[in-house]
Amino acid sequence: MTSQPVLSKPIESMNSFDIARQQLAIVADKLNLNHDVHEMLKHPKRELTVNFPVSMENGTVKMFTGYRVHHNLTRGPAKGGIRFHPETSLDEVRALAFWMTVKCAVVNIPFGGAKGGVVCDPAVLTRPELEDLTRRYTTEIAIMLGPDEDIPAPDVGTNGQIMAWIMDTYSMLKGHTVPAVVTGKPLAIGGSEGRIEATGRGVVTVAREALQAAGAKISGSSVAVQGFGNVGSVAALLFHRAGAKVVAVSDVQGAVLNKRGLDIDALLAYSKRTGSLVGFPESEPMPADALLTLPVDVLVPAALQNQITAQNAAAVRARFVIEGANGPTTPQADIILRGNDVTVVPDVVANAGGVTVSYFEWVQGLQSFFWTEAEVNAKLEQIMVRAFAQVQEAAKEHRCDLRTAAYIVGVGRVAEAISARGIYP
Repeated sequence: MTSQPVLSKPIESMNSFDIARQQLAIVADKLNLNHDVHEMLKHPKRELTVNFPVSMENGTVKMFTGYRVHHNLTRGPAKGGIRFHPETSLDEVRALAFWMTVKCAVVNIPFGGAKGGVVCDPAVLTRPELEDLTRRYTTEIAIMLGPDEDIPAPDVGTNGQIMAWIMDTYSMLKGHTVPAVVTGKPLAIGGSEGRIEATGRGVVTVAREALQAAGAKISGSSVAVQGFGNVGSVAALLFHRAGAKVVAVSDVQGAVLNKRGLDIDALLAYSKRTGSLVGFPESEPMPADALLTLPVDVLVPAALQNQITAQNAAAVRARFVIEGANGPTTPQADIILRGNDVTVVPDVVANAGGVTVSYFEWVQGLQSFFWTEAEVNAKLEQIMVRAFAQVQEAAKEHRCDLRTAAYIVGVGRVAEAISARGIYP
């Protein structure tokens, strides 16, 4: 039995960036990481905070705050999503950029980590207001963007349409069309087949590998999915089609339960028609937080960070937690879950399908040569299976959990690149 890490701060005082740094500290000890490299990775390379006005449809002008953070660019240009959410903060964006650095290295694609966000609630903005906000934010951060510098993608509260507005705004500033400046954009302007489903598909692929490693299989397994956005809805559908019994799903308005299994195709149609899961026929309502403690084989937290904490981790009864969201499990919760023999497949492996296919989209955009959906899915499968196998091997070698193993793989690759390049001048 390996010794448990000691947390440097009490969980109650840890924000997302504290947690990211704590995860780095744990793996730095395991790797015997060079002190100078550790110090470099503790700090983002650059950060930009912008405050900008948007003309609202009621005739007023409202100020918004946005961020873009580059964590580490040693392995390639910055890659990371942009989220529009009312609780977005600079520390959250810093943490997400760090996780992107590790994630890109774990799946071994040539990107560094970045993240961006605007403090806003897109649900209360009209379409023209959302477009104006997006274009103004893009203009403000354009000094950091470029197909060889920083390539954004969708995240919480953003989608392909918003990426299209970002691409168009950047292209207007440059005076020519630049498709490779963003990924996750519509097919009509250079998006990739399979990109929308990529993160959810990657979650299910990694879940399959984790279950197989434990002598189990997806078919016949029970699954609960927290979050029914792009990641959670696709994952739920693919679990359902693979023969799993998806017993519970939640969105921001509530959760639905059917112990015999939900009809996910019908649930998707209902959600699209009504805007919510609540009231779905052939289901019963349940408190959203209760979904995390259902007695299922597989739990997929696919909403926001810090969902499984010291307060509820002991009540988690799933055999496997497959992290569809970024940072849904706190370090204290990790310790509790390990003590209860719950296998956690971390976000930097489990939800890396999105950035992997974003990499494919970027390559296709640079070459102006596009692949079929079957080709994209086959390449995604190959990379996700390989990444999980490498993380699992590191876990065996270092006798540690999968999260620590993933950081050993990812941080190790970044450290190797830093060492090879050296410090300029």
